[in-house]
Amino acid sequence: MTDTDVIDSKLREWTRGKGLREVIVAIFNRIRDIPYAVLPELNSPRGYIHILDLKMGSCTPKHFLLSKMYQRLGLDVLYVVYPYRWAEFKELYPPGLWNLAEQMPIAHHLACRVEINGRYVLVDATIDPPLGRIGLPVNDSWDGISDTCLPILPTGGEEIYHPSEAEFISPPDLNENTLAFYRGLNDYFDRVRNGKV
Repeated sequence: MTDTDVIDSKLREWTRGKGLREVIVAIFNRIRDIPYAVLPELNSPRGYIHILDLKMGSCTPKHFLLSKMYQRLGLDVLYVVYPYRWAEFKELYPPGLWNLAEQMPIAHHLACRVEINGRYVLVDATIDPPLGRIGLPVNDSWDGISDTCLPILPTGGEEIYHPSEAEFISPPDLNENTLAFYRGLNDYFDRVRNGKV
């Protein structure tokens, strides 16, 4: 199956029998509920589709998928990127993870702006509901027309990209420290979801 076939199949599965606004919300909820995990191999306009096989992914593959699905519905979608620091979540991390977070460089968060009712609405499906237990902001009960909240505090302005410019969106900086942080973060979030934190 091609990526297009996979997306079309999921779109039919997730939206059968619903009106447009219900479809917009249903797609958002399905993607939001994919467990958040940083898997660098998914953070590209080609690799993102494997989020459906792995059933986990970070903001980048989630929003690449969201964009593709919303575009299939005829909605105009733009990517928005915000710089932030992993260290901003100090109170949420266990000590070992906090030490790694302090060393992380500026990161970039990806979300979407979707034209709904003539306005570009901020749509962020990053954080899955179980992570709300440790204080991460979950966009629960989205109405399909209002701006959602960002899960990060931007340290700079919003950068806007057309979907045709997805290749220009900066991938995360990968080195031994960042990979160790991502492994620790993914493990911590798994423990949260399993009630071990």
